[in-house]
Amino acid sequence: MNDATSATRGQWVLLSYRLPREPSTPRITLWRKLKKLGVAQLADNVVALPDDARSREHLEWLADEVLEWGGQAGIWIASATTQAQELHLIDQMRNARAAEYADLIAHASAALHAAEDERLSSLRRLRNQWRQITRRDYFPPAERAAAHTALRQLASREPQNAETTQMKESL
Repeated sequence: MNDATSATRGQWVLLSYRLPREPSTPRITLWRKLKKLGVAQLADNVVALPDDARSREHLEWLADEVLEWGGQAGIWIASATTQAQELHLIDQMRNARAAEYADLIAHASAALHAAEDERLSSLRRLRNQWRQITRRDYFPPAERAAAHTALRQLASREPQNAETTQMKESL
């Protein structure tokens, strides 16, 4: 167990929402935005993030969008009643990030054998992907360190020029 799983129960910010079935565009847009935030799915139309100012703000913005689309939305602050419930949420979020890091590792490994220009392009893309994942990584899995190592290895395979030197230093 790491610090996140051995910690005492914390607060969670929840978004409950309901959108009309048609048009489907708002539902798809909301789903994509929720995925980008890395929410834990508690039930149909109920998602959670660890409670902090950033999470609240993001979910409040999404609640406002749901209302603009003609739906219903509410923001709630809650805590799990048991440690097992909270550990389930944490594991759900950690497993989702682990899968994303594993995908990044696979792409970085494949890019090691690509032509020079493809490697540099892949490095840029994967670094952006790394930043996106780490923004929603509240409970880092072991795969995070492996993904960081894979990116550093990919960066070290690049010819030394100003751009790749800058990319390596920012990892």
